[in-house]
Amino acid sequence: MPQAGRADEDELPLLAGQTGESARHAGAQRPWLALIVLCLGTFAILLDSTIVNVALPSVITGLHASLDQALWVVNAYLLVFAALLILASRLGDLFGPRRMFVVGLALFAVASAACGAAQSPNQLIAARVVQGIGAAALAPQAMVIIRAVFDTDKMGAAFGVYSSMVGLAAVAGPTVGGLLTTYLSWRWVFYVNLPIAAVGIALSYPFVPEIKTGRRHRLDLVGVLLASTGLGALCYGVIEGQRYAWGTVRYGITIPEILVAGMTLVAAFLAWERRHPEPLVPLYLFRKPTFAVLIALSLTVQFALQSMLLVNSINLQSALGFTAVHAGLTGLPLTLAMVSLAPFAGRLTDRARGRYVLMAGLAVYAAGIAGVAAVASPDATSLTFAPVLLIAGVGMGAIFAPLATMTMRAVPPEMAGAASGLQNTGRQLGATLGGAVSGAVLASRLGSDLGARAVTAARSLPVAARRPFVAGFAAADKSGLQVGRGEAGARVPAGTPGALATQLRLLVQEVFSHGYVEAMRPTLAIPVALLLAGAAACLLLRPARPGAVTNEAETRPGTVLVGAVSDTGQDA
Repeated sequence: MPQAGRADEDELPLLAGQTGESARHAGAQRPWLALIVLCLGTFAILLDSTIVNVALPSVITGLHASLDQALWVVNAYLLVFAALLILASRLGDLFGPRRMFVVGLALFAVASAACGAAQSPNQLIAARVVQGIGAAALAPQAMVIIRAVFDTDKMGAAFGVYSSMVGLAAVAGPTVGGLLTTYLSWRWVFYVNLPIAAVGIALSYPFVPEIKTGRRHRLDLVGVLLASTGLGALCYGVIEGQRYAWGTVRYGITIPEILVAGMTLVAAFLAWERRHPEPLVPLYLFRKPTFAVLIALSLTVQFALQSMLLVNSINLQSALGFTAVHAGLTGLPLTLAMVSLAPFAGRLTDRARGRYVLMAGLAVYAAGIAGVAAVASPDATSLTFAPVLLIAGVGMGAIFAPLATMTMRAVPPEMAGAASGLQNTGRQLGATLGGAVSGAVLASRLGSDLGARAVTAARSLPVAARRPFVAGFAAADKSGLQVGRGEAGARVPAGTPGALATQLRLLVQEVFSHGYVEAMRPTLAIPVALLLAGAAACLLLRPARPGAVTNEAETRPGTVLVGAVSDTGQDA
């Protein structure tokens, strides 16, 4: 009879050809080398979520792309990445997480080479779709392998290192993209993935063990179709809603209809999963408040990060006139603080109750984003933002490791793949929603504020120039505010006398910069409020004792788990 607090041997993740606890110890001989390899692959795919943004102007010029095509260079990757994560987590269960990790990384590398060599916008978009497939195949596997090869008393530290790499990739994209685009070419934002992927693939087989759950799995094709199509429709509607003014896309199909179709398909997926004997998403896991709250927090944290990066990146380059490199380097305090603190937060999670570390991190992160909104001004410099970005980085560093560790501890070992897939799906949906919601709120507030400011500012112009000046901002608002560096889409007409042209440019810059700062504040208030709500929700988390295997009390029929651990962390 197994001892209380331990799952049955057949339910533990197994290294290929081994059984029980001996598998974990054999895999732990070189766990930190395995972690380095997993971090390399994950860094590459998450870096690509943000690195391309700063290169878009060069892509438009180099490939003669339209604005719509340029937006799809970013969105095609995010859309496919988010839609296929649930499927990829099950494929990892079927074929082994290491094999899926290597296949995903190889596909990502081939697609990256195709992106760099693209000769037309459509070629680049198609290659980005394939990149998204590779990224989705890779993303859920790392957390499953980390859980299997690390002893539970070191799992928090391992997730701390892994999470610092995840966060570094998210915030380093603009800096790396700016440097590569400025000093090499936009094509190198894709080519940079090739050496990373080559090293990751070469080191995977000697250092990353193959993991098996000891159970046979079947692939739910109907569930795959419903989940992928439903999530894809929802992501498309959210991403493209602002561009189409939440109206008609083409062929009479509207954004609201696409969103309703997506929600209907997701509802159908959930209904199907409830009846399926081996579902893609084990819905019973959400009956436990701890797991449900942790998935919601994954979405919230990424929503806040994407909102802050989007809003402040436009502020630095469009309102303040920073170059891409200057804007990227301004974010260094955030990056350094987060990367420095994350491993320590992981170790603290191993030794203490992670929910308090997580709660503090969410509150500090909210304070940092609120600080960004508070110190923003038309005269701000990099030093202006350094203290508040440092605070935000400290908060982020205290979030990622506890969030990952507690999520993986909240489920039985054989559900690690599903838990990883759900957390990654929540993260990607959060990023998608963060960019879409913040972009919509920002555009709405900025459009209304610029018009009022333009009327006031026009009083300093000659009478003949006042009406065209105000009309220029109104036209820019209707066309979607194509924010260039300080112009907000309001151009000085050709043939304008030199003195008046200079006055107009300065006035346009003044109106836009002041208007943007005012629009930033209510926009960033949304992620601040969500993070504070998330900090309060941490009180619902039930801590699991480090070193204990936590099993869901309500398992599906036919699943036998021996020695379950209660929500309080005591042996059942």
